Amino acid sequence: MSANNLLVELFVEELPPKALKKLGESFAATLAESLKTQGLVGGDSVVTPYASPRRLAAHLSGVAERAADKPVSQKLMPVAVALDGNGQATPALVKKLAALGLTPEVVPQLKRAPDGKAEALFFDTVVPGATLAAGLQKALDEALGKLPIPKVMTYQLQDGWSTVNFVRPAHGLVALHGAAVVPISALGLEAGRQTQGHRFEAASPTVSLRNADSYVEQMVGEGAVIPGFAERRAEIVRQLQAAASQVGGGVRPIEDEALLDEVTALVERPNVLLCQFEEAFLEVPQECLILTMKANQKYFPLLDESGRLTHRFLIVSNIRPADPSAVIGGNERVVRPRLADAKFFFDQDRRKPLASRVEGLERVVYHNKLGSQGARIRRLVKLAGAIAGKLGADPALAERAALLAKADLTTDMVGEFPELQGIMGLYYALHDGEDARVAQAVADHYKPRFAGDELAADNIGLSVALAERLDSLTGIFGIGAIPTGDKDPFALRRAALGVLRMLMERALPLDLMQLLELARSQFDAEQVSASVAVDVFQFMQDRLRVYLKDNGRAQDQVEAVVAQAPTRIDRVPARLDAVAAFVALPEAETLAAANKRIQNILKKAGVAVTGEVDPALFAEDAEKALHRSVADLAPRVESDLANLDYASALKRQAALKAPVDRFFDEVMVMAEEPLVRANRLALLQALGRLMNSVADIAQLTAR
Repeated sequence: MSANNLLVELFVEELPPKALKKLGESFAATLAESLKTQGLVGGDSVVTPYASPRRLAAHLSGVAERAADKPVSQKLMPVAVALDGNGQATPALVKKLAALGLTPEVVPQLKRAPDGKAEALFFDTVVPGATLAAGLQKALDEALGKLPIPKVMTYQLQDGWSTVNFVRPAHGLVALHGAAVVPISALGLEAGRQTQGHRFEAASPTVSLRNADSYVEQMVGEGAVIPGFAERRAEIVRQLQAAASQVGGGVRPIEDEALLDEVTALVERPNVLLCQFEEAFLEVPQECLILTMKANQKYFPLLDESGRLTHRFLIVSNIRPADPSAVIGGNERVVRPRLADAKFFFDQDRRKPLASRVEGLERVVYHNKLGSQGARIRRLVKLAGAIAGKLGADPALAERAALLAKADLTTDMVGEFPELQGIMGLYYALHDGEDARVAQAVADHYKPRFAGDELAADNIGLSVALAERLDSLTGIFGIGAIPTGDKDPFALRRAALGVLRMLMERALPLDLMQLLELARSQFDAEQVSASVAVDVFQFMQDRLRVYLKDNGRAQDQVEAVVAQAPTRIDRVPARLDAVAAFVALPEAETLAAANKRIQNILKKAGVAVTGEVDPALFAEDAEKALHRSVADLAPRVESDLANLDYASALKRQAALKAPVDRFFDEVMVMAEEPLVRANRLALLQALGRLMNSVADIAQLTAR
């Protein structure tokens, strides 16, 4: 079958910019996968997606005009049912053949083959391969049907009667196999070779594509469009860097991958231009100015070498006029009112001290079952002060920071830009003359805001940040609003991860269970259930497993440590390091297996082992030897644990291999005599406690 390269393009009205990248990738991937399934392209076909504000397209190499015929062997029915005693077709077989468009004359051609315990009849035939027209039509329908469309719209076709549903109205369809048009249709459109270029700068209203491989060349040259998303994005990056270099002085555009993707989805022919605003606006906190320029205008602010905002910014225009002054002037006029609003909000907010806004939080609902933000602040003040005391920080500063932590929620700036909560509290607190550590904690108590975000700068900020998350976890869990599946409306998974990160990465000497009990005690008894601390602790253990595995820790080693339900999260990394070192020992596999065996024996015993080991009841030399080893090793391991030397505590267990092996070879644990049996179970229990003092080594798998 002859093969050629294929191009498919759907020309539409402006697509949602935040979804464009995924739309383009999905369109090309589904198209290719369907054609591959139908045998029209091979596994080595190169798939190139294209996506611009007004088009989705894909180029595939090595696409056949027709797929190869496919031999098919179809099972009909068991021979015993299909043929009578004379070997003639039974009515059942005749009916089956008729359903397939066949007559009894084909019976001699049917193949007999084993089918399980019986023999069955099979009809061998050849299914013609799909033609490109039919296969591409199916693939296009699938590609359009599987697009991750944020919101579908309904529009009317030109006939005035038909309606279709799609993300945006479609106005053109191209399907070229080499230079030939493939006769397919979609959304009321028939495929051709005509498309449209840039809305304003194309050389002509339409672009007639010569063949599948001339797409990029013609779109760039005749259509004034860079059709590839990645290529257009790279061109924007290049121009941003070039424009910043022209300014000089180490100035650089702000780094924001999401903004870069969105701007790439807004333009077809990017043209970066340098603009500026009045330097007086730089009196406003730069976070406010940066946010309004990025969120509202899609501009790229320019930062100096120290990361401070300058009065210059870059825009990405979709046109390239000979004289760009009108475009530059227009954008400078547009941004000025935005910056003026930010300055107005900033000036107005500072007229009222931050502390005076705390009272207003009584009128802000936190949760209808947990009261107002004011009630929450009172809990945070007590909790943050108590945590700060445990960390050796100043409780009074932590309490003051907790008191002010949510006060900026009532400011005009945060009302306009909710993303600035905490940040504006920092600036307003400094303006009011608050202690710098308090002001910083007001901003830092939101950290980490997302995975990988930095943590609070000091123990004052960490105290408030921990208090805020512990209050959320115990309060929301306490009223039964527990995350389920992928639903987590109160972001409790993120809150739990934040607590774990702070405890672990800052090595805070705090007991997690005690913190949860402390947080629970801030609520009235009727507000939250008495068991909430235990429930949250178990929830956080699951988050700990995920966090550790995501950070490259081996799954079995994570399970070995977390199975012990550690409450000192700061010590978990050292325990994991010790387990990793233990696994490398030649005795590790045998001891892990023995530990698992011990657990199974104790579980099957069916009774609680409560007695102490009595050496006088030992009858076998092997149990005497094991007892001596355990008695000799126990104080050494206890000393290691007291010194937090988990690696040494586990390494010492290598000495147990020989006496443990001998014990299981020579001693019957479940002896008939009750006292002997109970004594041996007590010995195994003591051995298990010793072996699991750092981690549950039974969880370790063979390597």
